[in-house]
Amino acid sequence: MAQLGPPPQPVPGLAPARNPQAGIAVQAAASVIGVPYVYAGASPTAGFDCSGLTMWAWAHAGVRLPHNAAMQYVSLPHVDPRDLEPGDLIFFYQPVDHVGIYVGGGRMIDAPHTGTSVRLEPVYWQLFVGAARP
Repeated sequence: MAQLGPPPQPVPGLAPARNPQAGIAVQAAASVIGVPYVYAGASPTAGFDCSGLTMWAWAHAGVRLPHNAAMQYVSLPHVDPRDLEPGDLIFFYQPVDHVGIYVGGGRMIDAPHTGTSVRLEPVYWQLFVGAARP
């Protein structure tokens, strides 16, 4: 299970989530922007990979997710991209190999790859394959 640590502090400028749990997950993800990418990482002290970040963020909202992007995709109800809401998970590549947290306005928080850090960035629509709602 992911180490949760203290509750995340609100980060201004993000779209509000309709679902309170989704709001908690988004704020948790935003609170670790700048933490380095680490393969298989799932905590602010160890670093994050993409699915470790989504697993850790949603754990703050009481939702357990597997530590694998493809497994997260198949285990959750899918959402039409036109219905995306802050907190939804968005998945990339075929087969699914990357996940981020949608935060509204065409942006996501993700842990992209080795040599980067958790960051807020535009959604990679050209690589998008689906979305799911925990």
